[in-house]
Amino acid sequence: MKLLHKDIEKDNAGQVTLVPEEAEDMWHTYNLLQVGDSLRASTIRKVQTESTTGSVGSSRVRTTLTLCVETIDFDSQACQLRVKGTNIEENQYVKMGAYHTIELELNRKFTLAKKNWDSVVLDRIEQACDAAQKADVAAVVMQEGLANLVLVTPAMTLLRAKVEVTIPRKRRGSCTQHEKALERFYEAVMQAILRHINFDVVKCVLVGSPGFVKDQFITYLYKEAVRQDNKLLLENRPKFMLVHSSSGHKYSLKEILCDPTVTSRLSDTKAAGEVKALEDFYKMLQHEPDRAFYGVAHVEKAADVLAIDTLLISDKLFRHQDIQTRNRYVRLVDNVRDNGGNVRIFSSLHVSGEQLTQLSGVAAILRFPIADLSEPEDESSSDDD
Repeated sequence: MKLLHKDIEKDNAGQVTLVPEEAEDMWHTYNLLQVGDSLRASTIRKVQTESTTGSVGSSRVRTTLTLCVETIDFDSQACQLRVKGTNIEENQYVKMGAYHTIELELNRKFTLAKKNWDSVVLDRIEQACDAAQKADVAAVVMQEGLANLVLVTPAMTLLRAKVEVTIPRKRRGSCTQHEKALERFYEAVMQAILRHINFDVVKCVLVGSPGFVKDQFITYLYKEAVRQDNKLLLENRPKFMLVHSSSGHKYSLKEILCDPTVTSRLSDTKAAGEVKALEDFYKMLQHEPDRAFYGVAHVEKAADVLAIDTLLISDKLFRHQDIQTRNRYVRLVDNVRDNGGNVRIFSSLHVSGEQLTQLSGVAAILRFPIADLSEPEDESSSDDD
């Protein structure tokens, strides 16, 4: 994401002009947008024209509209963002108050105006525009006949390819069919890697499976790379890392990212940091439950007595359309930061973010135990529900 212009007043009202440069930037924009904001962007509008003879025709014209945002629709697989709202600036093609849907496009600037730019939104812009955040990871989780290829970016986990091949069982006296099917499977996974992984950006490719599937696949991959003289694979050989996973399903990604050898290799990536923070929380919950709180009511009480060392919070909570509720979470983040605590905002499109959502989207590791809050935990959490 590129920041072209930023104009925010002392009362936190103002506007920014941004250019989304890659698919992930659409996810960041989705997290910036709220109902009631105004969005100015280039769009296509179908307009009717009447000729001098009275015949009516229609044509599509490109124009720039400013909408008051009413609904925001994000497709996480295609990374497409559509924003619907009413036109609030006079335009030769669109009347004031008329509805229109803008589909934001890559490499086309847009201007977003808000009445209140809070710290969470400003952090999101900083994160989106920081080139160092793009330390991407790819992962292939596989088992015989099934492989999922995912890209783990700082903000999201994207399933890029799913390979499924039926592998016949080995027969007594003949393994030919079994071996041919395996070879077809490995070939399909190799093609998926070549098609979807940009080795200029990706710094590590994790290959995980139960048993020896990963080892057999890597042997096949290098053998084919040598046979085909595929320089791309041969030059990037050091980026491949073999790890154990319990299956070839996407949810196995979490256990791969938890592997100590992986976390040391990926220490500077946001996704690995989120997984480690959540793992630390669960360990604390198990061994010292008085230092691990979850649920907004309890976490707020811990923040009030300056007890929070690390706050874990899902970005899903900041997309809440009720302004009072959203401001409650923003105040919690500001409170923890002001008092020297760490804040980790989890992406709900990461496996770790999905897990955090099950803990009501907010949890905290405390500096010191608070025993008296643990007793009424059940009551207040049932009140929240």
